[in-house]
Amino acid sequence: MRARPKPLIEVAGEPFLFHQLRLLAAHRVREVVLCVGYHGDLIVKTVGERRFGLRISYSFDGPEPAGTLGAIRRARALLGERFLVLYGDTYLRLDYAAAAAAWCASALPSMMCVLCNDGRWEASNAVYGAGRVLAYDKRSPPAHARWIDYGLSGLTGVALDMAPPDTHDLADLFHRLADAGLLHGVEAHARFYEIGTPAALAETDAFLRVNGRPLKPAWR
Repeated sequence: MRARPKPLIEVAGEPFLFHQLRLLAAHRVREVVLCVGYHGDLIVKTVGERRFGLRISYSFDGPEPAGTLGAIRRARALLGERFLVLYGDTYLRLDYAAAAAAWCASALPSMMCVLCNDGRWEASNAVYGAGRVLAYDKRSPPAHARWIDYGLSGLTGVALDMAPPDTHDLADLFHRLADAGLLHGVEAHARFYEIGTPAALAETDAFLRVNGRPLKPAWR
């Protein structure tokens, strides 16, 4: 039996990725690019090119993992000049369109959504204030960090080009952008759900059995 990639793990009766895509559709997203690696062929077979009204394209890692930033670089021809980035193992509870509009209004080349964390979920790794992420370091979090990256970010081609070619981790690019004062911040207020551990998976399953098929986002 072939192991399933994480986005296809069953959560609340269906692949976790379906919950993410349905939520994006509820926010009037129309186009999605999936960066796939491990058993990406199974994701294509399961999801297809259209799902929940979304048009879906795929970008494959290749024979070796490209890293989070490398995967985005590989998908660049499929992306617009400005795009949002979402992790494949989190379910986020915020208004995607409002976050994108606030970022656009900021005129900054990049954006990160943050949640006031104070060490609750994991080590806080971001300093946020006045609509900007002032510092961000996932490896060596700033001592006065209170926020955590929420799982939704945004990039332009200009921001993407600021990382040296040998940078493969998206976190390293955001560290650089924050230090340069180029990272717009959007504060989220509702906790996220994820499937990274058995305990988190069980919690997310319970949440999505009640809240997993929104006709429109219930937290607006």
